[in-house]
Amino acid sequence: MFQTFRNAWKIDELRNRILYTLLVLLIFRVGAAIVVPFVDASVLEASVKASSGTIFGFFDMMTGGSFSNATLFALGVTPYINASIIVNLLQAVIPALEQMSKEGETGRKKIEKITRYTSVGISLALSLVYYFYVKRQGALMYTEGFDGVFSAVVICLCFVAGAMLLMWLGERIDDKGIGSGISLLIFTGIVANLINVFPQIIAYFQIAAGTYSELYAPRPAYFVLIPIIVLMFFGMLVLIVTINAAERRIPVQYAKKVVGRKMYGGQSTHIPVKVNMTGVLPVIFASALISIPATIKDLFSIDEGMWASFLGFFSTNNWGYAVIYAMLIVGFNYFYTAVQYNPIEMANNLRKNSGAIPGIRPGKPTSDFIARVISKVTLIGGMFLVLVAILPIIISITTGINISLGGTSVLILVGVALEVSNNLESYMLMRHHKGFLG
Repeated sequence: MFQTFRNAWKIDELRNRILYTLLVLLIFRVGAAIVVPFVDASVLEASVKASSGTIFGFFDMMTGGSFSNATLFALGVTPYINASIIVNLLQAVIPALEQMSKEGETGRKKIEKITRYTSVGISLALSLVYYFYVKRQGALMYTEGFDGVFSAVVICLCFVAGAMLLMWLGERIDDKGIGSGISLLIFTGIVANLINVFPQIIAYFQIAAGTYSELYAPRPAYFVLIPIIVLMFFGMLVLIVTINAAERRIPVQYAKKVVGRKMYGGQSTHIPVKVNMTGVLPVIFASALISIPATIKDLFSIDEGMWASFLGFFSTNNWGYAVIYAMLIVGFNYFYTAVQYNPIEMANNLRKNSGAIPGIRPGKPTSDFIARVISKVTLIGGMFLVLVAILPIIISITTGINISLGGTSVLILVGVALEVSNNLESYMLMRHHKGFLG
């Protein structure tokens, strides 16, 4: 990957694209440090950090700490991502949208326009929810009378404007930068937030030596556990890179046919089915869904009674949470795979193009075979996502060591890094430049 970046830097056009991307990311980090008016960020930050198992802690991770600091980019690119997912899913149930998606460049632009308008609506709704959350935490300077109404309007508009600006910055990276604009913005935010890992590691070594605080008894076992956890983290990186590149190839043989005086077909190829075909989406949605009970418990201060016990079951420090989290990840993985792959349509396309899977009859047997293959690969991909997402939770439960190396963060970081590297490779291959594949 580093060799790819070095080769890309030697090409004038790619160097300009990289510099433009870095400039946009710098603007993003500057905006992530600008606190919106009328909010006491110190009060809000302490509250969000104490609610790491809630949906607010999840948003804070996705925005690189902007959420807990009530900055201009507190909503991050979440509204745009949610709008994109909603519009994509609606294409499968609304015939007009499905037809629009098949109209080429014109249809794509119409769908992008719908996605932008949807993003504005989601941003407005999220900004209102965020405002009431900030108000409940006592982080607002003005809450009564005209001053309270004016501050509410200004705060909500700042959040919506920040979300729309991020969407625009992501599109600029796609047009004039190195691509993957939205992904790079998320990547940059997570990297900025992961800097907190180093103070945490130092603190655990101090606890091991007994020099951190009088409230903590010395734990010499941490001298062994911390290096092991760090090594497991690097092993997780290797596993993610390997699984992201893994695929199950379904062999396809095309029959020969004569058109005029020319013969077409006859070649052998394959249908690639990626092991991790859904990326990090199942983990993100599972994290957001399972954090709802803890969010309700925190919002309404439910600390006693039956409901407190039930909602406490979904806290991150018990095995029940890990089991439900794993089941949600596998379920969402199957759901998104079903949306992306249609075995019947794939079988029909093969038959139309005189293609067949060796040993499998065309038609329903082919679609059944493809469905079985996709189901098995999806299960393997789901188990991989579960391992990456659950491992930090298991370490926290069994050892008491809680370091901010969440599986979701690692998946996003590695996925975006590989995606950007592939983008640069594509640019260089188009210019016959020697890169990874050269």
